This record gives sequence, structure tokens and C-alpha cells, in this order.
Amino acid sequence: DLERSLRDTDAAILAVPSPYTRSTCKRMAPFVKNGQKIVNVAKGVEEKTLLTLSEIIEQELPQANVSVLSGPSHAEEVGKGLPTTCVVSSHQRETAEYLQGIFMSPVFSVYTTPDMLGVELGAALKNVIALAAGTADGLGYGDNTKAALITRGIAEISRLGVKMGARMETFYGLSGIGDLIVTCASVHSRNRKAGYLMGQGKSMQEAMDEVQMVVEGVYSTKAAVKLGEKYGVSLPIINKVNEVLFEEKDPKEAVNELMLRD
Repeated sequence: DLERSLRDTDAAILAVPSPYTRSTCKRMAPFVKNGQKIVNVAKGVEEKTLLTLSEIIEQELPQANVSVLSGPSHAEEVGKGLPTTCVVSSHQRETAEYLQGIFMSPVFSVYTTPDMLGVELGAALKNVIALAAGTADGLGYGDNTKAALITRGIAEISRLGVKMGARMETFYGLSGIGDLIVTCASVHSRNRKAGYLMGQGKSMQEAMDEVQMVVEGVYSTKAAVKLGEKYGVSLPIINKVNEVLFEEKDPKEAVNELMLRD
């Protein structure tokens, strides 16, 4: 009940999967008040428009005060009260600090940053790298391979992000390398699991069906490839993931081509 959820609410958390962010915002629009805080926690880039999720929310809810909460925070562990650290980003410092105060607890620490673009790009694109890391696991490759994918993956993400106007240091923070590490390595990661199943020979659709939840990286991959083309940035890992997902590229061949590139 969106009307009831937004009535008398100072800050609302928007936690729908990225493909449904725009449609949900359209339904929310009549009930969002001027200056009401909307905190997005989903991660993705819209394929058709190449907009980040906060940009979509601002388009559909121009009256709202939009922020982003992100970082290495698998819900399974947050729910158990295991120590977790995230970052909140907003256009206004006072909004970021207000939200920091709301979320802060002995087991949930929150930093602030003004670089909303960098936070969202790191959050969305690490899912694509995690598909690659999972695929390598499914093929039986080891920790050396995963370390290489994480390291070269953050290089790709930060190269693109800086070209788009984000800050380099954001990608070496919680929403960048922090989120990338946990998504590439965790048993809770849907993206890693989908990649793992593809590495074992399943198709993209079979893998998504088995995971039974939205695999955000699949939706962000095409958008990431288009962003690389738009800004003239080399994204070898992301491009190989795209070939495996949508062009029936053999995963083992894709890894070999990455290893042998100049």
C-alpha cells in the first residue's frame, strides 16, 4: 500500500529490483511529498537510458530528496547482526548525515560521501564482474583467477566511472572494491551463483531459473557495454561477460582470451 507507506514518512527506503525501479516510482509519484527523503538500496543501470537508479528516481519523483545506501551488505548477514559497514550518498551533506544517524548501530556502521554517481556505478558494475568470478569458480579455476578478476575488474569500473565524472577514491571504498570483493566471493551472492552455474555448463536462463531471484548483473551487463562504447573506455571483462550471456560464447574460451590479451 504505497499511499499508506509514504504517508507521514520522513524517509522511505526503495528496495525493489532495478528493472522495476521506474515502474514503482511512477506508482509512488502521487503520494511523495515535496522534499520527502527516498533512499535507494537497489543496484543497477537502466539498459535503454543508461541512467543510474537515482537518476531514474529523480526523473519520476522530481519532488523527492533522493539518496543512496550501498556497500558490502548481504542481507543474510545484516539480518543476523553481523558487523557490516556501508556508505550513504546524497546531494546534501545534511541529508547524508541525517540518514547516517538513522542507520547507524553497533553492528551497522555508515560512512557518507557526496559522490552518488561513483557509489551507484560501483554498486551496479561489480555485479557484472561477480558473474565472471562465479563463472571462473564453476570452471574449476582457483583463488589466483578470482584475485585477478577482482583486481582487473575494479580497474575497469573505476576507469569508466572517472570518465563519467565520478571520483577515483570512491571505487577504492566500500561501494567499490568492498562490494566487489563480497559479491565475487560470498556464498550469498546471486550473481556469483548464476556465474557458477554457467561455468558448469548451464545457459543464462537455466542459471537464473535456478537462483530464483533477480540476478542484477544480467540486467546491468548490456548497459555497461553501452557505457563503455559511449565514453570510449576499454572494458574487456565486462565485454566477455556480455558475450557469454548473450552471444553463446564458451566461458572457458572467454577466460582464455582474457588471459592472452595484450
